[in-house]
Amino acid sequence: MKVLITDKINDMASDIVKDVAEADNLPTMSEDELCEIIGNYDALLVRSQTKVTKKIIEAGKNLKIIGRAGVGVDNIDLNAATEHGIIVVNSPDGNTHAAAEHTVALMLSMARNIPEAVSSTKAGNWERSKFTGVEVFGKTLGVIGFGKIGQHVAHVALALGMNLVVHDPYTTKEFVEKFGGKYAENLDDFWAMPDFITIHTPKTPETTHLINKNTIAKMKDGVRIVNCARGGIIDENDLKDAIESGKVASCAIDVFEDEKNIQGCVLREFGKNVLLTPHLGASTSEAQINVALDVAQQVKDVLSGGNATSAVNIPSLKPQKLEPVRDYMSIAENIAQMAAQICKGNLKNIEIEVKGTLADLDVSPLEVAVLKGVLSTNLVGVNYVNAPIIAKNREINVTVKKSHQTTDYIGSISVKLDCDKGGAEVSGAMIAEDIKRIVKLNDYNTSIKPEKFMLLVPHVNKPGMIAQVATVLGTDNVNISRMQVVQKSGKQASLDEKSMMIINTDNEVNEETLSKISKIDGIYEAQFVKLNI
Repeated sequence: MKVLITDKINDMASDIVKDVAEADNLPTMSEDELCEIIGNYDALLVRSQTKVTKKIIEAGKNLKIIGRAGVGVDNIDLNAATEHGIIVVNSPDGNTHAAAEHTVALMLSMARNIPEAVSSTKAGNWERSKFTGVEVFGKTLGVIGFGKIGQHVAHVALALGMNLVVHDPYTTKEFVEKFGGKYAENLDDFWAMPDFITIHTPKTPETTHLINKNTIAKMKDGVRIVNCARGGIIDENDLKDAIESGKVASCAIDVFEDEKNIQGCVLREFGKNVLLTPHLGASTSEAQINVALDVAQQVKDVLSGGNATSAVNIPSLKPQKLEPVRDYMSIAENIAQMAAQICKGNLKNIEIEVKGTLADLDVSPLEVAVLKGVLSTNLVGVNYVNAPIIAKNREINVTVKKSHQTTDYIGSISVKLDCDKGGAEVSGAMIAEDIKRIVKLNDYNTSIKPEKFMLLVPHVNKPGMIAQVATVLGTDNVNISRMQVVQKSGKQASLDEKSMMIINTDNEVNEETLSKISKIDGIYEAQFVKLNI
C-alpha cells in the first residue's frame, strides 16, 4: 500500500505509517497534478493548502482514507468522499491547547489594548490613558460550542474569575452546570447574557453567519467578540457596522471569510478596537506535531483493518457513540448478513429492534453496521462510510425500535427484513463477555456461534434426518465443525413439525451439495450462508 503526504506535514507522520505502507512526501500540488498520481495511493494526508476536490476523489480509485492534519475539513469534498466509501478523518484534539490558548490570549489582548499599546510604546510614546482597558474578572464569558477547545477556554475563564454561560445543542444542562456554568438552551436566551463571546463550532449551513446584524442586536451594548473557530461564522460586514455604531466594543478575529483575499476584509480599517491575526490558532510547534501524529496513526489503523477515531463523515461512529455499543457491532453486521441471504426478492424495509440495556443507548452505530451487513450481501464496496448513502439512494426504509422488555440476555438486537417474495428475521446477543450468539432465526430460538460458513436445513422432525444430511456433507468433503437442531419457539415439536438444523462448516457448501440435501425426503429448501468473519 502507498500513502501520499503533502502540504509540509511533519516528517514524523511518515515514520508512523511506514509500518503498513510506503509513504511519499511531496509538495502541495494542483488539482490536475494530484489527479495524475492519486490513483496510485491508498491514503492521502493533507493540511489546509490542498483542496481535495470531487475530481481528485474520483481519480483516487484506491483511496480508502483521507487525513486532514487539523480540525477543519473545508478543503475536502465530504459528499464525494462519502459516496465513494472513503473515510475522512481529522485531528480534533491535536491543537486543542493551542487554539484555546490563542483564544484566551486574544481575549486578554483585546480587553487591555495590548497590541496598540506595544506599537505606541515602541514608537517612543507614553500614552497610558489612551489604552485604558477593562478587566475580565467578574464578567460573563459566553461560549458557543462546548467541545474540547470550548471547555479548555472555559476552564481558564473560570480560573480568571469570570462567569460562564454556554450554548451547545450537543451538550446537556447537567454537564454545563457541573462544569461551573449556566446552560442556555436557546440562542435567543443566550445573546443578552455575555460581556465576552467566543465561538468554537465548525462552519456548517446552520452556523454560517450565526453572528449577524439580527443576533448582534440582541447582545449587550459594548459586547466583545472573539472568533478562533472558522471564517464565515461571523458576517464581517454586519460586525463592521456594529463596531462603528459602538454596539460591539471590540473584537478579536483569527479566521476570515476569504483568507486568500485578506486585503478585502472590511475589518482591516479599524484601529485599537479590532484585533486581527492570520489564522494562528493551531500555529504552535507542538500542535503541528500533534495533528500530524494523530491523523497518521488513524491512517495506519485503517490501512491495518482497524477503525478511525475521528471520522468526520461517519458521525455515528464517533468514539463517544461507538464505545458503549462496540461489543455489538460485529453481531449486528452478522445477523444482518444472514437475514439478507435468507430473505427472498427485493428489499423494501429494514426494521431494527434493540432490547434490554441497548434500549438506553444511542444505537446509531449499530444501524450503520446493519446497513453494511445487508447491503454488502449483494453489492461490492459497501462500508461504514457509504452504507447509509446507498440505502438512502435505493429508498430503503429503515426504522429503529427500542424495548425495555425483559429477555434472557442483557442486551439483544434483531434485524427484520421486508422483501417482496419473503422476509427474514434474525436476532443476536452477547451471552457473556466477548461471546456472541445468534439467538433467533425467523421462528426458531437458537444459540449458535456466527461463523464464516453456515448451513440452514429446515426439515421434518423425524429420525434419520441428521444422519442423511451428514452423509451428503461427508461424501462431498464438507466437514461439520458445529451443529444445532432447533424447533419453533414457544412450541413443543411434534414428529411432523418442521425443525431446523443450523450447521457450521469448515468450508463452503456449493450448489450441487445443496441440491443433494434439498432432495432428501423430509428436507425443505437448504440454504448456505456466508458471513464476513
